[in-house]
Amino acid sequence: MAVIDVFAHVLPPKFLAQMNAIHPNVLANFPYMKNDLLTDVAQHRSSLPTAHQQIISAVNLNPEDFVDPDQAAKLCRSANAEIAAMVRDNRDIFPAGVAMLPMNNVPAALQIIDDQVAGSDALVGVQLFTQALGQPVTAEAYEPVFAKMAAIGTPIWLHPVFDMQKPANNLTFSWEYELTQAMYGIVAAKYFRKYPGLKVIVHHAGAMVPYFSQRIKYIQTAEDYADFQKFYVDTAILGNPKALELAVDFFGIDHVLFGTDSPFGIPPVGPTAVIEQAVNDMAITTAQKQAIFRDNWQALTA
Repeated sequence: MAVIDVFAHVLPPKFLAQMNAIHPNVLANFPYMKNDLLTDVAQHRSSLPTAHQQIISAVNLNPEDFVDPDQAAKLCRSANAEIAAMVRDNRDIFPAGVAMLPMNNVPAALQIIDDQVAGSDALVGVQLFTQALGQPVTAEAYEPVFAKMAAIGTPIWLHPVFDMQKPANNLTFSWEYELTQAMYGIVAAKYFRKYPGLKVIVHHAGAMVPYFSQRIKYIQTAEDYADFQKFYVDTAILGNPKALELAVDFFGIDHVLFGTDSPFGIPPVGPTAVIEQAVNDMAITTAQKQAIFRDNWQALTA
């Protein structure tokens, strides 16, 4: 049976060409995105270990950072159609994809969810980032997206971005802090209680939350502590079985899913082998490892 990686990235080539037409050399500020594995499906395919499948989501080249609301909506629709086509043409390695949303155009984002995600055979959720347009993802303007996703029972993938108001951003620690703050914001806004069907898959094993679970328990309310445990998390921390065991201890075995952040993290093809080994080295049962590798994903999307 295949291992399913729930958090792997692509950069749809037609979408990239559209962005380059609007802003020539658009990747100048994103050198890590200059990776052929993001855009070339044949190379991407050859980089995958045997019996591995990936749920694909776009890298954080977000149209709302570059264009007006109408253009952003059109670009997201086009990119989503391209991701869906990548899935349909490569079902053996890409069983599903994740949609982009124009966060400078929330009405259009809600319509995209209705048109391209709800009931789709290819797009099984949406990706949100910890911030959009300099505002936290839990800003009031973005709440309708959470409500809509809860209503259709389809997951949100939560990915970090830098807070550009901070002067010392770095990839080692900043993204984990931003994820943690976004999780706190979702809990503080009581979204899990307001929208009981809400499902959020958090990148990087839930960031700081498992390590600081007892601070959460004793500083925050029992209700908030329980809400933190409602997140789903992936395994994308570049190894470290003991840290992954903390994630399982806090979120529960059924809320931890195999995810790698490929092709990023460990050149040249990503950290899949390292993270798979880390899961295999965890002090958990064989059945629990199988839950992480595949069964939890199937249950989440059943």
